[in-house]
Amino acid sequence: MSLDNPETQFVVVRNDEEQYAIWPGYKAIPAGWQSVGVSGDKACCLAHIASEWTDMRPRSLRQAMDA
Repeated sequence: MSLDNPETQFVVVRNDEEQYAIWPGYKAIPAGWQSVGVSGDKACCLAHIASEWTDMRPRSLRQAMDA
């Protein structure tokens, strides 16, 4: 399966810094990333990320700036 194939299914993943990405569903999720429970085609996953990840700063930076 190819990343450019419109039938490729993806999962939305997030790391400990609360940064998001999409990952091909046919590959193991790499260390340091966890599924957020959303999967589907690329457009669906990217739309979910756009709605959730409204502050692109890593979690550690947000916390430091709030302190």
